[in-house]
Amino acid sequence: MARKPEGKLRRGWTTGACATAATKAAYTALLTNNFPDPVTITLPKGEQPAFALCREEKTSDMAMAAIIKDAGDDPDVTHRAIIMASVRHGLPGSGVVFHAGEGVGMVTKPGLPIPPGQPAINPVPRQLMQAVIAEVAAAHTGTGDVEITISIPDGETLAQKTWNPRLGIVGGLSILGTTGVVVPFSCSSWIHSIHRGIDVAIATGRSHVAGCTGSTSEKAVMDFYGLGEGDMLDMGDFAGGMLKYLKTHPLPRLTIGGGFGKLTKLAMGHLDLHSGRSQVDMSWLAERLRELGASEDFLKEAETANTANQILTRSLKENIPLAECIANLARDEALKILKGETAVDVILIDRPGKIIARSEIAS
Repeated sequence: MARKPEGKLRRGWTTGACATAATKAAYTALLTNNFPDPVTITLPKGEQPAFALCREEKTSDMAMAAIIKDAGDDPDVTHRAIIMASVRHGLPGSGVVFHAGEGVGMVTKPGLPIPPGQPAINPVPRQLMQAVIAEVAAAHTGTGDVEITISIPDGETLAQKTWNPRLGIVGGLSILGTTGVVVPFSCSSWIHSIHRGIDVAIATGRSHVAGCTGSTSEKAVMDFYGLGEGDMLDMGDFAGGMLKYLKTHPLPRLTIGGGFGKLTKLAMGHLDLHSGRSQVDMSWLAERLRELGASEDFLKEAETANTANQILTRSLKENIPLAECIANLARDEALKILKGETAVDVILIDRPGKIIARSEIAS
């Protein structure tokens, strides 16, 4: 995860906002032969950003406008991507019809806001584009019956850096955004992907899913249980984002996998496991060691240890079941949120990827 820079951060615009602005410019040109540049749109909360066009093209029956997405100071994989909208006249009475062009994905699994077989253009961006089509049609005596094709050059490659393939969105990126605004380092897109992963798991009838802190723990859990990629939720540091959504959208079984340090924080009750937002309390770990009968010498070392891994290493050498204790406490913290709707177990993995402890399954 990218490090948050110091100082006030610059906001950006979602793919949905960019697609809406490009659509407005293209339809205006289709009706008037002139591209508004910059083009201004109104977002759901009333903001009225103006977007410069980077490309424009006009033929007798089509107009295309493109905008370079600016994600502000957010480390977004779509920052500087080109969002293109091509608009053609549609059949009378057809309304607004959406198509996926190059680099925009198609939905193939149920459980997402858009049904299978449709372009991965989410509901709010669709509403925004429909609104600008109606606005331009009213201003220039258009019918409002159009076909809109959204394209993102290199979008299929960029999509491999997102959760789209796992969610069953194939061929490219999604057109996203509920407010049109990207808030830097809000992590909303990551948590949104966790939620959509849960929705897809429910819709496809999966009974056992897993959320892991990273790729090493994910591979270990997949191998141990024989799970597939579609069973994996991209939890990362956002245990709370996953658990709170599962509370209201329960599945039968959840496995949480991760390293000792991250899952110690969960065992302590932290739901955001990022190093910048929660820390392992060495005194708390020392108390767990005391309960497990560790020597006074070990307790003193634990109190002043530099890392949780230092404590883990000695506990393993001395056959003190600290890892098992943490696994069970982490499971118990998860169960406090889930309140019995989902059975949970926790697996601890060392840095090379070996399983060092497992909790019992409980609900």
